[in-house]
Amino acid sequence: MRSTTPRAALRRAAGGFAAAGLMAAGSLGLTAPAQAAAPEFTLGGPAETALHPYPATGAPQKASLDFTVNNPSEDEENGAFQGEYTVRFDLSGIEGVADVSFDNEGGADCTTTGTSAVCHDWGIFPGLSTLAELDITAAKGSEDGDTGAIEVTAEADGATFTSFTARVGIGGPDLSMERLPFKTELKPGDAQPVPVTFTNNGTRAADGVLLTLRYTRGMEFTERYQNCEYSESDLGMGSPGVWTTALCSFDGSYEPGVTYTLAEPPAIRATKRAFYDSFLYRIEEDGSTARAAQRAGARYSPGKGGATLALRKAPEGLTADLDPSDNQQDVDFRTSNSADFVAYGDRAKGAAGDSVEVKVGFRNRGPAWIGYIRSGEDVATVDVTVPEGATVVAKPGTCRGVTADGEYREDQTAAPRYFCSTPMSVREDADFALPFELKIVKKVEGASGKVVVRNTHLAEPKLPFDPEPANNTASLVLNADDSGSGDSGATTGDGDSASGGSAATGGSAGGSGDSGGSASGSSEGTTGSPSTGTTGGGSGGGLAATGSVALTTGAAALAALVAGGVLYTVSRRRAAR
Repeated sequence: MRSTTPRAALRRAAGGFAAAGLMAAGSLGLTAPAQAAAPEFTLGGPAETALHPYPATGAPQKASLDFTVNNPSEDEENGAFQGEYTVRFDLSGIEGVADVSFDNEGGADCTTTGTSAVCHDWGIFPGLSTLAELDITAAKGSEDGDTGAIEVTAEADGATFTSFTARVGIGGPDLSMERLPFKTELKPGDAQPVPVTFTNNGTRAADGVLLTLRYTRGMEFTERYQNCEYSESDLGMGSPGVWTTALCSFDGSYEPGVTYTLAEPPAIRATKRAFYDSFLYRIEEDGSTARAAQRAGARYSPGKGGATLALRKAPEGLTADLDPSDNQQDVDFRTSNSADFVAYGDRAKGAAGDSVEVKVGFRNRGPAWIGYIRSGEDVATVDVTVPEGATVVAKPGTCRGVTADGEYREDQTAAPRYFCSTPMSVREDADFALPFELKIVKKVEGASGKVVVRNTHLAEPKLPFDPEPANNTASLVLNADDSGSGDSGATTGDGDSASGGSAATGGSAGGSGDSGGSASGSSEGTTGSPSTGTTGGGSGGGLAATGSVALTTGAAALAALVAGGVLYTVSRRRAAR
């Protein structure tokens, strides 16, 4: 008898209502519209899973397998598959090797009969979704080295699916990374060794290992190595080049029960731009799957010159991994440093009825970069007060209108004040340029607004890392008297004119949302000034630095970044889960 969850009942009801609606709509039409091509979905999951051997006493140790389906549509609103589908699991390949059970809590309805299982579900949303979750253990009587496979297929009216095979084995290497005793309170220039040490706690040797070293912008290794390849990327932090990743490969056999360490530990150093930084170090058996997971689509370049990083057995005896959760360690560093955020305004002229473009924002004079890696919070807020006699007709998508007192405002048109959010990181060379279009409703000579770069909390405006609060404010002036009687405060903190064309030094960024929103930009390596959005929250504005800016994720994604398993993956889970 098939089990039924409340969630599944609601899905079936929704599917029935949807079908009824389609039938009713179809009965009203004289001709049927042309049918679109059937969508194609891809089944997936862990390609290989190693299980702890069945114990002599006690219960076997469980592993979890999440099987997924990928809907390639990029249309978040209309790209979902609205229909029921069936997933079939052929378990005959693991008979005598492993035992499985399905987790039906909140997911698909699954039943197992002999060596096959069938799951029913409704609706496939764009992106990656979970099909079913399996608990799997070694079967009684199985032996170290036994292998098998689970074959997964699916079917639905009006859709096609690619099949998937998950291989399962008993025993294997189990690489466990030792946590290192780093000094975490630093000064720029401080360096300390990184004696990476790991143990193979598994039942078989690892055929080569891959060491991943990933560190943020304020840290660096004192040299690069021939057997490592390197890449720089933002990894969702909102600024290019925030993370550096080194993938270092080591040939050879790494035996069970043996501890290994680096023969000559490299040194990691806090640079002059260090402030809040993280360092992650991970070990796993080398192979194409591990390399693809750690590369995550980024381009890598080989290390040039220098020595070869080598491993050796520790003096005190200190295929798939049996326990991937202990392959990785990470540490946060706090360096005694500061960053000087300098606000700049702008000035423009026009008659009543004219629209003028202005560009305001701030530059980071450094020396530190600022990144809130763990929390994913915005670094700062740019607080813009509109000059008298003018209204905003276009704004960056990262800005939201508020009342003159900074309170919530439902109507986003013609607000007297705007709060503009930054990404979760600001480089030491960043120029955060925000383009606005203002309409002069009434010409007021020397009308002056204000641009303030401040903390995200209005009640506590001081930036905790900025020792120069005096240059956090600039003026936005309309129709100033050129004789000098008007407000001339609309200059950058460097004393340069902040005319609309000079504010940006790099790529543009924009996005939608409020102070907690995200910014997205053009492809890395391009330059140009930020584009203007609409008063309804159009695109434009953002962090113009060396290359582009893309804030693709927040604190949840960064939690995945520093967790075990794949370092940085974004998998879409159903909202109801």
